[in-house]
Amino acid sequence: MANYSHAGDHNILQNVSPLATFLKLTSLGFIIGVGVVGNLLISILLVKDKSLHRAPYYFLLDLCASDILRSAICFPFVFTSVKNGSAWTYGTLTCKVIAFLGVLSCFHTAFMLFCVSVTRYLAIAHHRFYTKRLTFWTCLAVICMVWTLSVAMAFPPVLDVGTYSFIREEDQCTFQHRSFRANDSLGFMLLLALILLATQLVYLKLIFFVHDRRKMKPVQFVPAVSQNWTFHGPGASGQAAANWLAGFGRGPTPPTLLGIRQNSNAAGRRRLLVLDEFKTEKRISRMFYIITFFFLSLWGPYLVACYWRVFARGPVIPGGYLTAAVWMSFAQAGVNPFICIFSNRELRRCFSTTLLYCRKSRLPREPYCVI
Repeated sequence: MANYSHAGDHNILQNVSPLATFLKLTSLGFIIGVGVVGNLLISILLVKDKSLHRAPYYFLLDLCASDILRSAICFPFVFTSVKNGSAWTYGTLTCKVIAFLGVLSCFHTAFMLFCVSVTRYLAIAHHRFYTKRLTFWTCLAVICMVWTLSVAMAFPPVLDVGTYSFIREEDQCTFQHRSFRANDSLGFMLLLALILLATQLVYLKLIFFVHDRRKMKPVQFVPAVSQNWTFHGPGASGQAAANWLAGFGRGPTPPTLLGIRQNSNAAGRRRLLVLDEFKTEKRISRMFYIITFFFLSLWGPYLVACYWRVFARGPVIPGGYLTAAVWMSFAQAGVNPFICIFSNRELRRCFSTTLLYCRKSRLPREPYCVI
């Protein structure tokens, strides 16, 4: 596995043009730089800015750490193999370790995006429960669970269950996909597809929930009619009668009712803060859905190629399609920083104030009130 000195392999190496090798090296170098630097900047921002120490950004920090791991450790070996003419020279054990880390990062991102979709649904549909229960320790438990499941999915092939090996056409160490009759990797691919499908279903349910709430008619309050603190009419309640029996209908305004306008204004301000927080949660949900959509879009062609290898008997996968699919899966590790900055204005504000020191924040720094 370390030398690959077969005659057919030498013919394949001779057919690789220098221009194709140059394009592969250039694009992969750009992906490595963006994947490491971009995710590292987002991670520093999430750690340094205390206003971002909340549940969704804990999960985002974990996603950035996974992409940094894949970009900084796995991709340089791919870069070296392309530079050496699609040859692996590091030995079998190193190949299994690199393949393990790559599959670990892939499954971790898929599991984490599913957990994020569930928490996004709770943030919109059950906001009180989400605010009270999804604390730092809850998020840490979810992150540990995701890493545990990812290790459980990526480790069995190290023991030659769905064997890891160097795939020359992909320039990387990963699953060796064979026919489904003698294949151990089909179960791993099916589970990955089910996770991605479940994530899309959760977001679809969230979209239906928001759409149904928009169609609801607003509550119309019918004011009660007051004459000397004796209330009557459709809007009257039992408390109005109790006020009249207590003698509030005669004499000056009771001291307990003084300042009721100020209290109502404070309640109105609290309601506005809760509404603003709800809009913030919707924007965060939109950002995570875009991340999920790009993950599915960039990994989708490669999954199709994997299923093609397992089930198709006749035609071979075109080399151009396979190369494009593999490089799209590599590019997924570097797109999240761009999505975070362009789709979340809170992150843009924190980026400009915390990392660039451009201007001071105009938004309130104190936490919102939850009613």
